[in-house]
Amino acid sequence: TTTLKRIQSYNNQTRYVRHANFDVRIDANVSPLRDSQFRIVPGLANSSGYVSFESVNYPGYYLRHYAYDGQLAANDGTATFAADATFKQVAGLADSSWVSFQSYNYPTRYLRHYDYLLRIDPISTATEKADATFRITS
Repeated sequence: TTTLKRIQSYNNQTRYVRHANFDVRIDANVSPLRDSQFRIVPGLANSSGYVSFESVNYPGYYLRHYAYDGQLAANDGTATFAADATFKQVAGLADSSWVSFQSYNYPTRYLRHYDYLLRIDPISTATEKADATFRITS
């Protein structure tokens, strides 16, 4: 059994990554709580140093990007889906004691929130680095 994890925002610490209507965002006071719980599993496209995020309440659905936008979608078994749902966990861009998630198939882009919505973007400014930094919690 995999431990259920939540992903906390670095610069909005009351907010956690969650899915709502299959969109992925950060929110405070998530209800139901399971919308913000994931199984962090070996990366679908590459299990060596990469991870994927499987929804707890929608097994077989993963956090992925589509046209750079974060969404929760059913694994369709394609190589494209696997690549879009795979991230390299690296030291946090704003704080190395936290983590950031580098896109597997767009390695110049990182998972970040913008206007509370998750997407993958190139990161350069201090604000973007903070938006792309998270903590994995229970």
